[in-house]
Amino acid sequence: MTSADTSGRLPDAFLRPGSSSFVDFLAGHAPDLLPGRRDIGGAGVSAEGLAPHATTIVALTFGTDEGGRGVIMAGDRRATAGNLIASREMEKVFAADAYSVVGIAGSAGVAIELVRLFQLELEHYEKIEGSLLSLDGKANRLSTMIRGNLPLALQGLAVVPLFAGYDLDRGYGRLFSYDVTGGRYEEHDHHTVGSGSVFARGALKKLWRPGLDADAAVAVAVEALYDAADDDSATGGPDPVRQIWPVVTVVTADGVRRTDDDELAATVERIVAERGAAHRAAHGDRPAGGGVRSGQQGGARA
Repeated sequence: MTSADTSGRLPDAFLRPGSSSFVDFLAGHAPDLLPGRRDIGGAGVSAEGLAPHATTIVALTFGTDEGGRGVIMAGDRRATAGNLIASREMEKVFAADAYSVVGIAGSAGVAIELVRLFQLELEHYEKIEGSLLSLDGKANRLSTMIRGNLPLALQGLAVVPLFAGYDLDRGYGRLFSYDVTGGRYEEHDHHTVGSGSVFARGALKKLWRPGLDADAAVAVAVEALYDAADDDSATGGPDPVRQIWPVVTVVTADGVRRTDDDELAATVERIVAERGAAHRAAHGDRPAGGGVRSGQQGGARA
């Protein structure tokens, strides 16, 4: 066995000309470090229910041609492991680079690792090529990485991200969704992923409209997450007691901006006040529901 090189020089693999893709480099030099190459116990072993899962992500477009068009992505903060809350403060929306964001749903650990690798992939390309990858190129790179995670997805560790960004060539924000096999689909106006997505999507269909300004679009995203949390136990709603708010990012021609917690707190307070007033107008001061009458049986389990 040869002794370790102590000269301080980089290995030859780092000095050979090659692809501008860091993932391709890693696949050739250290493939065991790729998320999809990890072994969690062999064939036939399912990891479903063992690892924390992240939900729910919403994204929507906003703005006009005259005032500028962008995209907003927001995610709740709850991660679950089975029927337990694994974390109340998990962040699920990340800046991929200066003009794009990615939100994760699925197995939290694998998803975060995939996002970090994606961020490094885009940074590596920029350093090698001296320019930003196009938005379509970024979406395609993410698709390839998701496809590489398919072996883990078949064992229960699926990752289904939502990708959005500002297209510098076209001059407006765009959305992309994926399936576990790496299929890439461009969405229009708005989209959601995660266990609460069906409820959030219903809210977006009613609340979204063309020409929303950034503040109104942020409020729509927060309200869609609020609706998802109202019906999906795996989605966490705003938590005023712990001062935990959704992560909301705004992407425009100026880049990625995260919405301040103070702004989100004010938005949540307004939504809660409006819904409280609507409930009182419909039901007066009596509490919702009336309990279960004697002898009545229900199918729900407490």
